[in-house]
Amino acid sequence: MTSFQLTIKHTTHPEIIKFESNRFLTDHNSREYNNIDEAKDSPLAQQLFFLPFVKAVYITPSFVAVARYPMVTWEEVQDELLTQIEDYLNEGGMVIESAEKAKATPITVYAENTPNPAAMRYVANKILVAGLREFKSAETAESNTLVAKLFAFPYVKEVFVSDNYLSVTKHESADWDEITQEVRQFILDELTAGTQAVLNGQGEKASSASSEDSHAESDDVISAEIKRILDEYVKPAVASDGGHIRFEAYSPNTKTVTVTLQGACSGCPSSIYTLKNGIENMFRQMMGEHVQHIEAVNG
Repeated sequence: MTSFQLTIKHTTHPEIIKFESNRFLTDHNSREYNNIDEAKDSPLAQQLFFLPFVKAVYITPSFVAVARYPMVTWEEVQDELLTQIEDYLNEGGMVIESAEKAKATPITVYAENTPNPAAMRYVANKILVAGLREFKSAETAESNTLVAKLFAFPYVKEVFVSDNYLSVTKHESADWDEITQEVRQFILDELTAGTQAVLNGQGEKASSASSEDSHAESDDVISAEIKRILDEYVKPAVASDGGHIRFEAYSPNTKTVTVTLQGACSGCPSSIYTLKNGIENMFRQMMGEHVQHIEAVNG
């Protein structure tokens, strides 16, 4: 079994840092703890609260987030904290005990900037959908869902939903400085009221882990290795920016991998730079002569 590997991700809140995991941490359960007494069902959170600078702990299926007191900076403690959490997980430490019986915590939503200036990522402390869904227009969204209601805002152009976050893409006429908090509060209010984010099967070009991410037996060896590298090294980073990257095809003649960009990555001005100077170089190093070029289309 693959060991736990965590990646440090800074957020738009200076006091909060995220440690994203390459493996699921819980069975679709998210929790927020503000002190050690609240963390009775989470041995991991209890251990973190023994550190004097830890103010709060957030645990989701894909990451652990920690809020700090101002006695330290993240630069002073983040690497040591990452190692401590990684060691705990790889030694078999329990994240959440008896999750089914754990006391539900209030829903929280926070906003994160993405590399795409037209998209904002809204992260909740609960799972919104299994897999991912992409909505290019209001017509593709089922009525009375959160996504459908978001399209009622005139500045909402597209919505992408995956796991515990929504990426909202706006029209050029709107300014995030003016609408970010309005959208965040609306999402929080709707989730608190029990509104479903999406219904199963909704969304254009919707794909699930079983259909997209699995390495089918019919895959050739090279394509299977390309998918593995995307799954382990690329998708977690892309997801943290509010997007998704989907394998489409591999051409052995031109040594080219074609992928589709979705969510905040679709139409992002920096996507081509990231592909050419990051992902493409990584594939050249890891797969040698088999992959020389990465080409992308917007979803």
